[in-house]
Amino acid sequence: MAVYTLPDLPYDFAALEPHISGKIMELHHDKHHAAYVAGANAALDGLAEARETGNLANVNKLEKDLAFNLGGHVNHSIFWTNLSPNGGGEPEGELRAAIDEFFGSFDKFQAHFTANAMGIQGSGWSVLSWDSIGQRLIIQQLFDQQGNTAQGTVPLFQLDMWEHAFYLDYLNVKADYVKAAWNIANWENVAQRFETAREKTSGLLVLS
Repeated sequence: MAVYTLPDLPYDFAALEPHISGKIMELHHDKHHAAYVAGANAALDGLAEARETGNLANVNKLEKDLAFNLGGHVNHSIFWTNLSPNGGGEPEGELRAAIDEFFGSFDKFQAHFTANAMGIQGSGWSVLSWDSIGQRLIIQQLFDQQGNTAQGTVPLFQLDMWEHAFYLDYLNVKADYVKAAWNIANWENVAQRFETAREKTSGLLVLS
């Protein structure tokens, strides 16, 4: 039985146009995201078979496969909800107050996040995260689907910087893609994630 399933998009493929084309969204969701879901389930099946048979020679590879594909599944599941045809503008309320506190202003946050996204070498994601240990917002570069982020952080807002996310629309001009993404950022969704992250991760790790 499959553990992970492909979630439906919360809007039509073409709903984010002209910022992201319907063609990209269809390929991205139905092909790329679906492949990560299948890969994560296959890795779990392989690990179960390895335990059952006692043949654990491939555990190292299977664990890496699980991390990569489950990362892809989680990242994309968040990414779809971080975007909205009714998005854009600037966050409000407690999320805005936290952005002002930890980054100085929304403009400074936006510049930092954009530079972070543009600076990713190869494939990865730019991520606004809640650091449950430091009790603060931080921005992270996530390499591939699972590397270079700290334990104890919760992703709130993610921008996919893999070429499959933008190349059909923007070719190699990543800056235009990042600029366009601000027009469809779903700050209500990010604010809900922020509230949940703060409430649910309190006491996750106590450092003396």
